Amino acid sequence: MGPMGTWLLALQLLGWVWVGRATVSNSFKDCNQFLFMKTPPVGLRGKELQWICQHYNSQPYYVTLYDSSRRTPIYSAYTFKKSDGQERMDTPWMYEPQLASRDDSGNMRVLPPVEEMDPLIEASQAVLQDFADAILYERGALNPDQHQSTSEQKAATYTLTNNVPLVTAFLEESWTAYVDTVRQRLNNFCRGKAYVVTGVVVTGTMIRRRNTDRLAVPKYLWSAYCCPRFDRNSPYEVRYMFPTYAAYGINQEVGYSVQEVPLKTLESILKNQTDVDQNLSLFYKDCIVENTVKKRKK
Repeated sequence: MGPMGTWLLALQLLGWVWVGRATVSNSFKDCNQFLFMKTPPVGLRGKELQWICQHYNSQPYYVTLYDSSRRTPIYSAYTFKKSDGQERMDTPWMYEPQLASRDDSGNMRVLPPVEEMDPLIEASQAVLQDFADAILYERGALNPDQHQSTSEQKAATYTLTNNVPLVTAFLEESWTAYVDTVRQRLNNFCRGKAYVVTGVVVTGTMIRRRNTDRLAVPKYLWSAYCCPRFDRNSPYEVRYMFPTYAAYGINQEVGYSVQEVPLKTLESILKNQTDVDQNLSLFYKDCIVENTVKKRKK
């Protein structure tokens, strides 16, 4: 079989790889503990969506809604872990085997060398070669390792199904600072579990390789957190940012910045974008937990 035949076979195989999976399916029911009230965001659309339960060393660590047609995550949702913000520098980049072929374990794996790359991997998701000549962009994690604490939690963020191409200046000068601001805020004032969802808005801009559209480039990067149990005696300048707050930034070379806004403001902004429904809801009941404790009778 020639190279073209191998490639066509790879595309044909993609038609059945979605069946019978434990970790890549049409819902997050097997790992919904990373979602507030076990409920995923509503109203975010894509062309070929896959619900990935991100496993590393046989343990689930977060979830990702992935658009295979544009080889980009729509969002990653995770639980924040208090940390000192240190990055893990020695982790190799990984991929999601179950997007490419049947895999019983469901664990992310280290990307193979170029000469050993299976066409099924390239057909189903991003690979390192897609970023090689895209000098304007760097890999930016939706679930950043700075928001995780153990070495395993941090390592699990180094999969390309959790990363998008971000303009270097925007990533290094604006978004990284925002990620650290949220880390310190949740470290200091969140008293219970914090849920975070970070995602993208994509338009028509693509990274091309071999004269083929490969990766969708985000127009906007956005994020929101939900911490129902927080320090109610915190200073006013942070008190109004609980139980939930959000942010968004434009992924461009000039005029970039990150704006922090209330959750409903972010949702209103997103509703004006392509691939977003008017029923958009990032957190179940806007991250408000009703007090079900009955008052004692006098």
